[in-house]
Amino acid sequence: MKAGIITLGCPRNSVDSDKFMYRLKNRGVRVTTPEKADVLIINTCGFIETAKKESIDVIQHALSLKKKGKISKVIAAGCLISRYIKHLPEYLKGVDAFLGTIEDISPERIIPNPKHSAYIKIAEGCSNACSYCAIPLIRGKLKSAPVKNILDEVEFLNRNKVKEINITAQDITSWGKDRYRNRNLTYLLKQIVKKAKNIRWIRLLYTHPKYVSKELIKLMAKEPKICKYIDMPIQHINSRILKLMGRKISRREIEDKIKILREYIPGIAIRTTLITGFPTERKEEFEELLDFVKEYKFRNLGAFIYSREEETRAYSLRQVPEKVKKQRFHKLMTVQQEVSSELNKKLVGKDFDVIIDRRENNYSFGRAYFQAYDIDGEIIILSKLRTGSFYKIRITDAYEYDLAGKLP
Repeated sequence: MKAGIITLGCPRNSVDSDKFMYRLKNRGVRVTTPEKADVLIINTCGFIETAKKESIDVIQHALSLKKKGKISKVIAAGCLISRYIKHLPEYLKGVDAFLGTIEDISPERIIPNPKHSAYIKIAEGCSNACSYCAIPLIRGKLKSAPVKNILDEVEFLNRNKVKEINITAQDITSWGKDRYRNRNLTYLLKQIVKKAKNIRWIRLLYTHPKYVSKELIKLMAKEPKICKYIDMPIQHINSRILKLMGRKISRREIEDKIKILREYIPGIAIRTTLITGFPTERKEEFEELLDFVKEYKFRNLGAFIYSREEETRAYSLRQVPEKVKKQRFHKLMTVQQEVSSELNKKLVGKDFDVIIDRRENNYSFGRAYFQAYDIDGEIIILSKLRTGSFYKIRITDAYEYDLAGKLP
C-alpha cells in the first residue's frame, strides 16, 4: 500500500502530518507523494470559512479520483473533521475513515522539503478565548508539551542536519502556563538553544502581544541563534474592537510593546496579522487601523477577512456587510504593499546571511532572517547555490514583497 497526504491550513497541521506519516512508514506503509498514492489522506483546516471550503473541495476531488479508480481509499482528518464530525459522514459519502485532529508528541517525523527547515509545535489548543476564534472548539484548551519531549525533538532535528527551526503553537507565549509553575517560553528557549548545536536559526511564530515579556525580548536581543524576527498578530488597533475581540490588550499597550521590541532589538522584523470587517467595525475605526499600518511600517503583514464562526462569542454581534469587509481587506493590503515596497528599497546594497531553499534552472531562492519560509517574501539570486547552505548575499533590487540579490 502506498499512502500520501495533502496538508491544508497552518504549519501546525504540517507538523501533525509529518509525524503521522512517520508512524505509517514505521508500520510498513510505503509513504509517497499524493500523486502516486493508493490511499490519500487529507489533513484539513477548519479555522475560517475559506479554509473549510477548500478542505471540502479537496476531499470531493479525492472522492472523484476514487470513483475513477485512480486511488483506492480516501481518509479525511484534521481540524474540519474534529469540528463537524457529526455532520460530515452524511455529507461526504465515500470517505473511508474520519480521523479528527492528528496529535502526536513523539520527536520523530518525516522531514519534508526543504529538509533544512522544520517546525516544532510546543503546545496544542488555546485558552485565550478570543471572541472570533474557533481554535478552542477544535483543539481544546492549552496543552503545553513537556520540556523533555520538545528537547528530544530538537535533538532529532539537530541530528538530521536541520538548519532552521520554527517554534509554533496557537500561542507560543502561553507555553507552560498549564503545566509548570516557574517555566515559561524564555526558559524553554534557553534549553532549546543548548540542544541546537548545529541549528543556526530559531524563529518565533504565533506570539500573543499581551504575553511578549521584557524577559523574552532581552533573550532575543542577546542570543544569536534566535532570529531577530517575531510573529506577533495584533488583529486590530482600535481599543474598542480589541476589547470586543477579547484580546486583553489596548492600543497603547500594543504600541509600547512594538517600541520596546524595536528599542531592544534594532532591525527586528515584526510580522503581524490583522482582521478586516470585525463585527460592528466602523469606518473611522478601520481608518485608524490603516493610519496605524502606515505609521508603524511592519516588515511583514497579513490580513484575514472576518469569518463568522458559529459558537464563538462574536457570532451574535452585528455583522459588517461582506462587500465592505472585502473592500477594507483590499485597501489594507494595498497600503501594506506600499509599505513593503518602501522597506525593501532601503535594503538595496546591504549584505545579509541567506539560506537557500530551492533552485530553479539558473536561479536560487533563499531567505534572510526577516523572512519566514513559505510565509514571507524571498530573495531571488542569479546563481546556482547549494540548498540548505548559507551565503552572504548583497541585495541588488527590490520588489513589492520579494528581493533580488547576488554574491558580493
